[in-house]
Amino acid sequence: MTISLQYTHLTVHDPDEAIAFYRDALGLEVQNDVSNGDFRWVTMGTSTQPGLGIVLSEPHAGRSQEDGDTMARLLAKGMLPMLNFTASDLDATFEQAVAAGGEVLQEPIAQPWGPRDCAFRDPSGNTVRISQA
Repeated sequence: MTISLQYTHLTVHDPDEAIAFYRDALGLEVQNDVSNGDFRWVTMGTSTQPGLGIVLSEPHAGRSQEDGDTMARLLAKGMLPMLNFTASDLDATFEQAVAAGGEVLQEPIAQPWGPRDCAFRDPSGNTVRISQA
């Protein structure tokens, strides 16, 4: 049996702002953009790395009002799960993320447990960690 992760969902305040950030900061490309009423889901990934995919959506997209409100509060507090990436050139990727508007949480450093990594928040407040591949 073979299993792989197809997508991970990321809640954002503004899909267009998130598209620009993940495109400019990490080089992801829009693969699918689906509208449903007032909301939309945007899938981003890369053609060079099959299996890497994130789906961007707003807090209320596909959720009840109550659940959407809860997601919006968690997003505002920065309490949603983080994304973890690896990059072939951590320093260059970090600089791109900062130039694209990432809020620096941790500059690239060697961690005591092994990896060299960095951390920042995207425009919606989601934490993104990147490790040197």
